[in-house]
Amino acid sequence: MGAMAGQGDVASVTERVPEDLARLWDAEPLSTVLDRAGDPTVREVPLVNLPESARRARRLAQAVLQQRWAVSAQITEHTVLLVSELVGNAVRHTGAHTIGIRMLRRSGWIRVEVRDPSRGLPCLLPVGELDVSGRGLFLVDTLAERWGVDLLPRGKTTWFEMRAAD
Repeated sequence: MGAMAGQGDVASVTERVPEDLARLWDAEPLSTVLDRAGDPTVREVPLVNLPESARRARRLAQAVLQQRWAVSAQITEHTVLLVSELVGNAVRHTGAHTIGIRMLRRSGWIRVEVRDPSRGLPCLLPVGELDVSGRGLFLVDTLAERWGVDLLPRGKTTWFEMRAAD
């Protein structure tokens, strides 16, 4: 597998969402997102390998962070961005039929996991000032407290952790 997608790549993946569907998801109240799509704090939520899955994952993460965990606006913004990066990478690079997202919270920490069936490892690439792609893992490395990849018998889980006050 080649380099993982960057911020520009995720934007190109997610910008193809049909406008009416994008408006519908963005207009859906956060209070109903978890009921309709599943709660990633209870079990892994499957996402179809489609470009719009990054948008759906952002809404799920936003609902958990704001509705369930009431974390700060900055932590929410950073976490939602990183969720988009990891899901966008999985959609773009794995060829998976489905991807899974799970969110965990323990004292002072938020952990987000994105599982896919590929055992190809993501690559953190050097980023130049004018680069428009290849920034995804750079953002994860910069904004997350820690991140990594756990290889599974069939695939991998790419994860990141954020500090969050209780």
